[in-house]
Amino acid sequence: MASHASTVDALLDACGTTFAEDAGITLRDTPAPLYQLLVLVTLLSTRIKADIAVAGARELFGAGWTTPERLRESTWQQRVDALGRAHYRRYDEGTATRLGEGADLLLERWHGDLRRLRDEAGDTAGVLKALQEFPGIGPTGAAIFCREAQGVWPSLAPFADRRVADGAGKLGLPTDAAALAALVGTEDLPLLVAACVRVALDDGLAERVLSAR
Repeated sequence: MASHASTVDALLDACGTTFAEDAGITLRDTPAPLYQLLVLVTLLSTRIKADIAVAGARELFGAGWTTPERLRESTWQQRVDALGRAHYRRYDEGTATRLGEGADLLLERWHGDLRRLRDEAGDTAGVLKALQEFPGIGPTGAAIFCREAQGVWPSLAPFADRRVADGAGKLGLPTDAAALAALVGTEDLPLLVAACVRVALDDGLAERVLSAR
């Protein structure tokens, strides 16, 4: 356990931020930041680097489209242009379309409030399934949302998908969600799973973390 503690400390020091934080989202259990996380997840769900998806989200939010109502007021071309400024290429047009459709769905079915989706879904499996009703979000995207949201939706915790387990395994940490969660406080769990994902995506990062213990 002591070695796990030193590994976790080194990991969080190296890359202990969530992807939502990177995108400028202060995640709370309120409609606007939850919607912003959904937008980020939509961008992350294409075959594009995470840092470009994060930059794309920042451009969209910087334009003021921080709620589904405001997003729906934007034009498709405005969204394409914003994504282009973040170098979100190849998928910009399709993603601009999906963002508009997703805002429509959220407003029409859940009145713009993802907490209604959560309450209707009932459990983690239900949330994962419901999130996949949004255009462009599949199992991977739904898992990203749950990884990030578990800090403000405690009913999801502990949540760790295969990508988290891959990163944890590279560091010699437990790959089971409950065992991994036992290594940190509740507030740090989203940071830990996000850091494990970063390790899964970057072989060099695992080496740096292990050497820093």
